[in-house]
Amino acid sequence: MADNPFLSVVIPAYNEEARIASTLQQVSDYLGSQRYTWEVVVVDDGSADGTATLVERFVQRHEGFTLLSVPHGGKGWAVRHGMLHARGDYRFMADADLAMPIEQLSLFLPPNAPDCDIAIGSREAAGARRVGEPLLRNIMGRAYNLLIRLLILPNLKDTQCGFKCYKGDVAQELFSLQRLPGWGFDTEVLFLARKRGLSIHEVPIEWHYGTQSKIHPFRDSLAMAWEVLRVRWYDLRGMYRPR
Repeated sequence: MADNPFLSVVIPAYNEEARIASTLQQVSDYLGSQRYTWEVVVVDDGSADGTATLVERFVQRHEGFTLLSVPHGGKGWAVRHGMLHARGDYRFMADADLAMPIEQLSLFLPPNAPDCDIAIGSREAAGARRVGEPLLRNIMGRAYNLLIRLLILPNLKDTQCGFKCYKGDVAQELFSLQRLPGWGFDTEVLFLARKRGLSIHEVPIEWHYGTQSKIHPFRDSLAMAWEVLRVRWYDLRGMYRPR
């Protein structure tokens, strides 16, 4: 691979042994058919199962794939490490469940995506599709998005979708400032982008609900709501100045 690949795909993984091999094979098949240079960084967030072993076996057989192991700290912690480790001109975050088919990745990159600093997958933008999502999960997700719009990110319809693409220099700047290690990191990073006047574009996607989702709608919604308030508090205290 080139020293500075066109695209880096960052996949955070925590106890994903049931599906990580299939996910990596799908990503490999797709990227292998593209004409640009790429790399895939799988960040194992201190898994207690066989995730790291399965990824290591895959890495040994597939060029362009890297395993980055970090102590368990949360999804935001894993994504931060992956984004700062990546070298791509564009850096794409992809959930390990591939709830968005990997073929839609092209929607986030030029020439399909408009010229923007951050392209975020949206399940709410015009033209998006949700497949198989339970009604309660849908209602709680929309309520959380409403809270985010009211408190810190007006005009963004879906901040929590696990598929986002950052320009490389933008990712380097924003993730070096990130402080939240858990689920609320998406909101924090987008808040920092807005503060810096960076452009954000919502990409309508087809999103498939998975029965193995690790999000607990009620518990994690409360935790993420608390993290939204922490973002406001950190900002008021001046904690987002460059380190």
